[in-house]
Parts: sequence; C-alpha cells; structure tokens
Amino acid sequence: MTIEPLLPESPTLPSGAGGLTAAQVAERVASGRVNEVPVRSSRSTAAILRANMLTWFNGLIGALFAVMLVVAPIQDALFGFVIVFNAAIGIVQEWRAKRTLDSLAIVGEARPRVRRDGVETQVAAAELVQDDLVLLATGDKIPVDGLVLDAEALEVDESLLTGEADPVTKRSGDELLSGSFVVAGSGVMRATRVGPDAHAAKLAAQAQQFTLVRSQLRDGINRILRYLTYLLIPAAALQVAVQAGVAGGFSRDGISRTVAGIVPMVPEGLVLLTSVAFAVGVVRLGRRQCLVQELPAIEGLARVDVVCLDKTGTLTEGGMRLAEIRVLIPAETELDVRRVLGALGAAEERPNATMTAVIEACPDPGGWRPQAIAAFSSARKWSGVTFADGHGTWLIGAPDVLGLDTEAAEEAERLGATGLRVLMLASSADPLPAEGSAGLAHDAITPTALLTLEQRIRDDAAPTLEYFARQSVALKVISGDNAVSVGAVAGSLGLPGADHPVDARDLPDDPEALAAALEANSVFGRVTPRQKQQMVAALQSRGHTVAMTGDGVNDVLALKTADIGVAMGSGSGAARAVAQIVLLDERFATLPSVVAEGRRVVGNIERVSNLFLVKSFESFLMVLLVGIARLPYPFLPRHTTLISTLTIGTPAFFLALAPNASRAGSGFVARVLRFAIPAGLIAGAASFTSYYLARLEPGAQLAVEQTSAMVTLFAVGIWVLTLVARPLAWWKTVLIAVMSGGFVLVALLPVGRRVFDLHFGGWQQTLTALAVAGCAAVALEVLWRIDVRRTARLSLTPAPGLDIETRAEAARD
Repeated sequence: MTIEPLLPESPTLPSGAGGLTAAQVAERVASGRVNEVPVRSSRSTAAILRANMLTWFNGLIGALFAVMLVVAPIQDALFGFVIVFNAAIGIVQEWRAKRTLDSLAIVGEARPRVRRDGVETQVAAAELVQDDLVLLATGDKIPVDGLVLDAEALEVDESLLTGEADPVTKRSGDELLSGSFVVAGSGVMRATRVGPDAHAAKLAAQAQQFTLVRSQLRDGINRILRYLTYLLIPAAALQVAVQAGVAGGFSRDGISRTVAGIVPMVPEGLVLLTSVAFAVGVVRLGRRQCLVQELPAIEGLARVDVVCLDKTGTLTEGGMRLAEIRVLIPAETELDVRRVLGALGAAEERPNATMTAVIEACPDPGGWRPQAIAAFSSARKWSGVTFADGHGTWLIGAPDVLGLDTEAAEEAERLGATGLRVLMLASSADPLPAEGSAGLAHDAITPTALLTLEQRIRDDAAPTLEYFARQSVALKVISGDNAVSVGAVAGSLGLPGADHPVDARDLPDDPEALAAALEANSVFGRVTPRQKQQMVAALQSRGHTVAMTGDGVNDVLALKTADIGVAMGSGSGAARAVAQIVLLDERFATLPSVVAEGRRVVGNIERVSNLFLVKSFESFLMVLLVGIARLPYPFLPRHTTLISTLTIGTPAFFLALAPNASRAGSGFVARVLRFAIPAGLIAGAASFTSYYLARLEPGAQLAVEQTSAMVTLFAVGIWVLTLVARPLAWWKTVLIAVMSGGFVLVALLPVGRRVFDLHFGGWQQTLTALAVAGCAAVALEVLWRIDVRRTARLSLTPAPGLDIETRAEAARD
C-alpha cells in the first residue's frame, strides 16, 4: 500500500507548545482543512429509499400494477397497493433504525484530546483541523495522520493497517497513521492529514456503514430470489402464451389471469420483512443503550456458541480499592512503600484503573523527578520509572513476572486464589533505558512489597452467565491477570471449570492442540493480547462462532478476529472502534438481550420465508399444470391478493416480530427449501385438482370453478401457516382464527363476494374442495414431521429428556 508523504510544515504553525489559537482553527475550518469524514453506522436516506423501492421485483410488480389499472377493475390491482404499503413500512422502519444508530454512534464515539490556546480540551473527531496538537494516551485510537512531537514510552499497534501484531515504539519525528492505536505510554502529535486525506478515512467509513447486504441471511435470501428468477422467466412466458391463446388474444380477462399467475411467484414481502425485522431489532437494542455498529452483528450473535469474556470490565467493575500493602523487605516500611507508589502514580499521565486505586490511597510525595518511564504494556505486564536524585528505579506489575520463581510470587499466588488482584512493587539495580521500552534482567529486580486490590464483581454477572449456560453457549474467561485469581472470580459466579484455571504461558503453540485445550477448559489467566487473538482463531478453527467481549487495548486484536466483538462503552477508543457492538450503558446483562434479539430476527425470518416460498412454488406449479392442460388460469389478481394477505402477508408481519430463542445455525437456504418446495408443490397440486374436478361437473362455469380452487388454496394456506407457526401459543391461535374468520366473512357478505368475484356452487362442490384441501393437509403434516425429525437429528445441541419431535420443534422454533 502506498502512503503519501506527510505535508510540509505549515507557515502558520504556532510557535510554542500551546497548540493552535482560536483564530488559526477558524482559518483552517474556513479553508476546508478539517477532519470532516461522513462516517455513518447506517446507510443514507437516499440509499434506504433506493433499497426499498428500486428492485427488480418491484419493477416487475409495478409494471403489472400499471397494466391492471388500465385494463381491469380496481380490485384486481390491489396487489400494487400492497407493494406500495409494504415499501412504505420498510422505509419508515429502516429510517427509525437509522436515527437510532446515528444518535447512538454520536454518544459512543471517541473524542480526541487536543491542546488549543494552551488549554487541553476534548473535541469531536470531525472537529480536528490540520496542525492540531493531539494528545495521546494508552487506549486512544489515532484519529488522523500526523507526526510525533513528544513521546513518553509511546508504543503504537498498527496491526489493523499492516497486519503486524507487535507494538511499534514511536519517537519524536516518527509518523503516525490513523486507524492505529496506542498500547503504552503517551505523547503529542501534530495532525498533518485530516478528513478524506487521512490514511484510514475511507477504510473507517466503509467499515462502519450499514452492512446488511453482506450477512449470511441476506445472502441466502438473495440466492433463493435468484433461483426463483430462473423459474419465473420461462413460467411467465408460458403463462402469457397459454392465456392469450385460451382467451383468443390479449383480452381484458386474459391479461388479468396472466397477471394473476405471475404476481404470486414473486416473494415481494420477504425482502421487506427481512429489512423490517433487522430495523426493529436495532431500535429495540437502541432503547437498551446498545450500539450496533454493523447490522449483521445482530444476526451473528444469533449463531454464537462460544463467548470469550475478559474478566476486568466484564465480570468485574472497572474501579478497584487498594486493600493491603505487604512489605517484603525489613529495611522498608509501609510509609516508604506508599511514597514510592505515590511517585509512580504521579508519573502516570493517564493512569488505568489499577493505578487510579493506588493514586487514591498513596498521594504524590513531591520532589521525585522521572528520568525514564516504561508505560504499562499488556505484553510486558509491568510499568516502571527511573527517578533522579538517587531515588532509583521502581517497577510495578504482575508478581509472577517481576518476582519470577521467588517466595513472594508464591505468596501472591495464594492471595490471588482468594479472588484478590495482586500486584508487586519491585526495585531494580539497573536504570530503564531512555525510551523505557526494553526489558530488565530478572537478577537485577528485587521484590519489595505486595499490593492487594479488591475487585467489585458486577451484580449482573451471575445471572448473565446462567443465561448463557441455559442457552448451551460455552463461556471462556480469558484474562491477563493471574490464573488463580481469575479462577476465584469465575468460581464465585458458578462458572463450570473455574476450579481448574489454566496459566496461558503453559498452553501449546500448535493451533490444533490449543483448540483442544480451549474446549477442555473454561478459565485462562496470564493471556497476552496475541494469545487472545490466537485463542479466538483456534476456537473458530473447530467450527465455533465466537463472540469476544472486552474493553481495553489488550482486547483489540481478539475483538477484531472474533465473529462478533462486543466492547464496553467506557472502554478504550480502540476497543470501541473495532467492535461490532458497543454496550453504552456498561451493563453486561445487556448481552443476553442482544443475543435474544439476534435469535428472534434470524429464527423468525426463516419461519416466514417458508410462507412466502410455499406461495411461489405453488404458483409455479399451477402455471405449469394449467399451461400443459391449456386451461384458463383459475384465479384473478384479486383472488391471490386476498389469499396472500390472509395466509402470508399479515401473519408473516406478526410472526417476524415474535419472540424466538433458538440458536441459528448454518444452512438457511437448504432448510427453507427442504420444506418450501415440496409444500408448494402439494399446495399447487391440490388447487389444480380442485379446479379440474369442478370443471368435470355438468354445466360448470369458470366463476364457480375458480371459487372451488380458491377455497382449496386458502384452506391449504391456513394449514401451512399453522405448521410454520408451531409451537402454537395463544396469540398464534388467535391470529390463525382471525385470518380464517376474515375469509369466511368475505364469503358470507354479499359485498365481499361481489368485490372478490366469489361464486359458490352447490354444497357438494364446496365439500369436495375442502376434502381435497384435507388430503393436502395430511400430506403437509407428514412432510412437516419428516422435516422436524431430520432437523432433530442434525441439531448440534438437542435438549436432553425430550422426545425427538419436541426436540425438533425446539430446534426449529
């Protein structure tokens, strides 16, 4: 990838370190040198209109609608008004989702710190201008390209740009690229490329746009639509030729019956309901302060079977309290240790949660001047400062790293087993290098004190873990802390496997062996950022769909690698930037709601897909049989509109928004077509049979024949709806009853019969139509039972203690 050279020094740069003045900022804004990049978490209003209106199928239906407005009564053009109404619903729902996404994105976006007029302030990323002095600290995402002016042990992760996971040390004069993030230290940079000129601007805009079209579900629906197009073209040609021939030319009646055969083959509402279901999911999650940065994340969480949790910030709250100081050297007193800790805390420009607890308990002693600083690094697991005037070099970090193979480390292990977080304070005979990035020899390190900090476990952690256990979702706690300490916290929450935590330093490097270890254990400590990423990849190699939660820079690589990354709202800017979902309210308990919403969307779309596709294949077979027999098509557009509205359109809208807790699996297209094709053929054969039997009656009239076929098709459609709606809750039963009552009401009322052109013959003819429908219902029931048994055998997580049919219903529903 070619990187453009940095811009030369601006002639209007401020002379001091106070940053730009207000006048200089205004001048740059006026000249367009501002970081305005249209980064959206949703597609534009114009794109929403295009997606819901300008489709191939809408064009076809629209053209047929226009024809019917000219040649037929208005009731035969009702299908066109349904399309308009459906498109309006889709546009409104998706626009609501857009507003929710955009407002939450503003709340959750990182706000860089800049120095202007000598004062430090936070601004929106879009308000940065060229030559701004941007202040950097651990966890910050670098918002624009620039040059380092000042660095304090500054280390930057550029893996999202280069693919290299190792942090890069940055010194004064080095280049920084937008899209990277700070993993250690702090610094000041001058913005040189802003807005669309910045290296990662276009990549960031693309990554955060509405990405529904790339979801597995949407891809599957598109495949089905492509298959139907292959059937539609020859079937439509056959329908046009036969109906024109039967009618003796393109008469009004012939055109109406031609259109009536073509329109039902188009599953026009399926794409609409997919968009509506996702949009409603976004709005629902938005009300729970959950930002979905990429819409396929809703679908992805429905497929998750492993959740990797970072302990700190997920199971425990971010804040801690210094509980105890255990001095290890008789020559040192607790007061001496507190002075050292106060000096270390004062040297931290932006302390993390651990150092914040230390600073609160140990004030700055004053007079300690840092000469070299090694900022905390997740890979190194310690930070340190070399002080001037004989105060020496002091380190603070993991006891099993600083106190390797010492009694102090063993004591820390015992303390960590109680659930406390334990740090070690140590001195070093060697000073830190000037850049503070190199390691120190262990024989030069002397353990001085152990610090115990109490972590507050989230109130919602235990119920959330119980939810995932009930849903057969495996949980893996992956933390950089001591393994025994992590196991104690997980054990207090009742996590299975917490009694045998694994130290990640003992894990094998081989991916296959690593995957086996991950599947056999639940709690891992002393995990480096690189190992977190490898663990996620190893689980994925075993066919798992993995979600990763985290809030720190040490979680970024794993969040990016996981199928679904979930970040906390107060986490680092880098973590929020790469995650697909951000929990703005910091509540771990929100995650089950996100998973449930994903399952509802995916499960219900699969459910209603059966309704739409059964109609498509039924219509295809009907057109084929009528064409072979060279008969008038038995339906007018008003007939198919009535049946579709009562057995598909209205019920599908309610079913698409109903609760659904089943975990989604792969193979959506195969599962749907496995039922929809034979069910559609059964429905088509039944309708044609009823139509043909009515024609055999002496003196039969086409109006009576078409009504017999319509009765059969409606009854079969209601039975398909009953099958798809299983298991039947009370509201589903009411829904089916209301839809059935609607048809009966139309048939009983004279105005209904007149509008929809219904002409019933003798009771024997109606009874014959219902008998044919009954035979079709039996065939559909057999087909459904075979399908659910097959689903039960293929289910990866059958519920114990249930018969095969109940398991299958649970797997489907």
